[in-house]
Amino acid sequence: MNWLIAPNAFKGSLEADEAAIIIRDLIRLRNENDNIVTAPIADGGDGTCFLLNQHLGLTEHYAEVSDPLGRAIKGFYGYEPASGSAYLDVSTVSGIKWLKTNELDPWKCSTYGTGELIREALSKGVKNIVLGLGGSATVDMGTGILAALGVQFLDKHGAELALFSPYFLDNISAIQVKEKLPELSFTCLCDVNNPFLGDRGAIPVFGPQKGLKPEDQSKFLEAAKKVYHLFEKAKGIEIQDQACFGAAGGIALGLSAFFPIKMAQGAHFFFDKIDMSQKIAFADVVITGEGRYDNQSADGKGSYELLQLARAQGKKVWIITSGNEADEAGFDEVIKLADMDFNLPNIPERAGENLRSSLEKKLSDKGF
Repeated sequence: MNWLIAPNAFKGSLEADEAAIIIRDLIRLRNENDNIVTAPIADGGDGTCFLLNQHLGLTEHYAEVSDPLGRAIKGFYGYEPASGSAYLDVSTVSGIKWLKTNELDPWKCSTYGTGELIREALSKGVKNIVLGLGGSATVDMGTGILAALGVQFLDKHGAELALFSPYFLDNISAIQVKEKLPELSFTCLCDVNNPFLGDRGAIPVFGPQKGLKPEDQSKFLEAAKKVYHLFEKAKGIEIQDQACFGAAGGIALGLSAFFPIKMAQGAHFFFDKIDMSQKIAFADVVITGEGRYDNQSADGKGSYELLQLARAQGKKVWIITSGNEADEAGFDEVIKLADMDFNLPNIPERAGENLRSSLEKKLSDKGF
């Protein structure tokens, strides 16, 4: 029997590579002669470039930079010399995972630390940044990254604004470039297709997750629109809002005013890079999974896109997940995870045991 183990992250409990190891070890314990390939997946969400670095065997370079509130944090990127590309996730240093609930503050949080990592990558000769947009703590429209790369944001008196200062976006009155910007392009990976503005935009949809209070939404929107127009003024042409500009608080929107950018659906990019079709061809059964397969999963999430690739080759696909939404999605087997209390300690340990027990029951029932 040939198995392909390709789970996504189980958000809030297990990383994709951790889940893959648990699944692999359980199958190997029960069927020691079976062939097993592990290929944990991502779709532009938190950890996408971390996994790409592993799959592609890239050397990781480390640097001490800033977290979303300006505190010191160790970050890294993967370097691919052949293409002159660096692979990094916004979440690596600018992620919401680094903040306590009472620290969430889109008026203050910045992507400057991600910009510092990019600046470090430039010293290695990098010409393109592959940027995973998922899991950010910010709605700063990429101003932090841009500030690290040489763009200045000025207040109404013409003075440069301090990064991580309260109401940073609201206080921007002018944008200027203090020196020649680096020759750099961006490939932005996203797992959502929201534009920046509108009812499905970054502020009403993702702002509350990042600490934006309901009573502040209109003020934040006005500040963001002002900065949007200042970006247009800096670029000299109208910037068209588009799908995925709402990801990670408008990072791609801001970058597009100063650098060539390409938007890429994260799962498609990921699967192309690791040659997922060839891995599927090897397998008799593909096992994927995510914390909760829901009505957004068909909009480009990793498990859904993997299902489409496997179906095209006539392969059986199992999914391990919670909830009932996967029942009608076309998977051959839906392995239900028991509900967990996320208020209790030791979440990863309990989640791992939950995963083991659910899969073990299914393997027993199927006679494996």
